[in-house]
Amino acid sequence: MKFTKLTSGSVAAAVVVALAIPALSTSSASAATDYSKITNASQGGGMAGLAAACKKEGQLNVIALPLYWANYGEMIDGFKKTYGVKIDEANPEGSSQEEIDAAVTNKGTNRSPDVFDIGLAVAVKYLNTGTFAPYKAKTWQYLQFAQSVDPSAQVTPNYTGTMTIGYSGTLGTITKLDDLLDPKFKGKIALNGDPQGSSAAMNGIFMINKALGGTFDDVTKGVAFFAKLKAAGNFINVNPTEATIASGQTPVVIDNGYIQAGVIKTMAAAGKVWKMYTPAAVGSTYNSAISAWAPHPACARLWMEYTLGETGATVWAKGGATPTLWVHLLKTGRASAEGKAAIGVSKVVAEKATSDQTAKARLYLKTAWPAAVGTN
Repeated sequence: MKFTKLTSGSVAAAVVVALAIPALSTSSASAATDYSKITNASQGGGMAGLAAACKKEGQLNVIALPLYWANYGEMIDGFKKTYGVKIDEANPEGSSQEEIDAAVTNKGTNRSPDVFDIGLAVAVKYLNTGTFAPYKAKTWQYLQFAQSVDPSAQVTPNYTGTMTIGYSGTLGTITKLDDLLDPKFKGKIALNGDPQGSSAAMNGIFMINKALGGTFDDVTKGVAFFAKLKAAGNFINVNPTEATIASGQTPVVIDNGYIQAGVIKTMAAAGKVWKMYTPAAVGSTYNSAISAWAPHPACARLWMEYTLGETGATVWAKGGATPTLWVHLLKTGRASAEGKAAIGVSKVVAEKATSDQTAKARLYLKTAWPAAVGTN
């Protein structure tokens, strides 16, 4: 799924929030607590109760979390060290749709994912279908977009970013979209995933489309441009990863900006140059959710508390992703120095498509995309 979700300078828009996050009750949960049913930490003995129950379960299953994506390597390591449990990491390069597919395929087994990190279109597609377990982390009311996306908290917006085009400095400097039609880009341009299941890919099309004067309601201009890239031999149906970038297989990648910011650092350490060109500002917000049949329900809920809390916000921010808790942390003076150094203190977030606009675009792309560029 993933190979980019956000840009160094994008941050969430200001909202009116309270000045402090209240502490939850730490009373002991009943020995008979069914952690698959609790909808907040206080119902399970507070954070101490959740931590103890997770320790007993001993494992958390995550899926589609590349370690370089939004600093998930540090997030995973931090959770393991803090709570002393194993984390099973499945299909790190999978799409949002593949996360759900894996949960359905492995339902009833210990291999099924406990938690998801998914784009809005897939999140809304499975909302109210019994796929997600409602859960409000203690920071929920302070998370930007949470109430508007899903008041029932089956899915919770977690971090956001801005789409961009990352590319090798050996190719010169891109100053306009038509530069990508130059023969020097032959066999070099990749989009992060298939827009039918990948939010990053869908948002990449939205970005190109917007730059060409299109709207979120009509992506025909963007698709037509990709068709021109394919006809010129410049677009390749290869899902870019950290490995394909390092090897030079995908020297031009249309993806989330915070991933590209990380590539810039990696390349610089190797004495190479990686640049970014953003033809139009299009936001890309992801969402956390718990599987309704999570094999480790306490750990799943503890993961939500950890990632959506101040610790998780700092980890995501250091990776260039803007946490949905960020505006609250800035307002209350608790935003970390490391996070501010990485993503700044702006409260402006890039315009993004609604779930309805994305669904409409995907319906069109079902036939238009394969016709334009083929399939992966």
